[in-house]
Amino acid sequence: MCRLILLAPIEFFVAVQDADHLVLAGNDRYQKQTYRNRTYIQLANKVEALSIPVIGGNKKVKYQEIKIDYKQKWKNVHLRGIRSAYGKAPFFEYFFPYFELIYQKDIDNLYRFNFELLTLCLKLMKVKTKVSVAIQEEEYSPCVDLRGIIVAKEPFEQRNIYQPWKYTQLFGLDFVPNLSIIDLLFCEGPMASEIISQSKKKELNNP
Repeated sequence: MCRLILLAPIEFFVAVQDADHLVLAGNDRYQKQTYRNRTYIQLANKVEALSIPVIGGNKKVKYQEIKIDYKQKWKNVHLRGIRSAYGKAPFFEYFFPYFELIYQKDIDNLYRFNFELLTLCLKLMKVKTKVSVAIQEEEYSPCVDLRGIIVAKEPFEQRNIYQPWKYTQLFGLDFVPNLSIIDLLFCEGPMASEIISQSKKKELNNP
């Protein structure tokens, strides 16, 4: 059981890679300053946050009811930023058109937008995990509950999930861990799943 988040960080995919069935929480309340509408990519001189503006997002509104604010020009910012960051990456030309198609749909619901991106990423990595949405709490059992574990405000080092396995990135001398999954996909293509497997903490591989 996990929350649906925007172009999730690598840690998320490490956590769910071996799951036969990924159950997404369907009755969560929306929270600001989380991965629900924010992801991180690497530009030439910095790590950049890409965020999606929403209409009336607060804890009283269900995540599935949150609408995307298209009055703001966030879509152009995202696509331009992704092109700038990864246009010269080895697998950009192969994968980018799939993401661009989703952005071009003008999906007004944040949950649906993130769902389409998640299923696309799993498909590109050839992960055959079944994905479903659970509305009632009893539908979650007997799932492993990740909802309160992967938290944007806390460093991933505090969690027993992700141990960065370095791969070739485009910019900088120092490897930047736990960026959006698109960083790994554009840079490593079909090797993404293997790198995710290698990124599991030893405690997960050898309980």
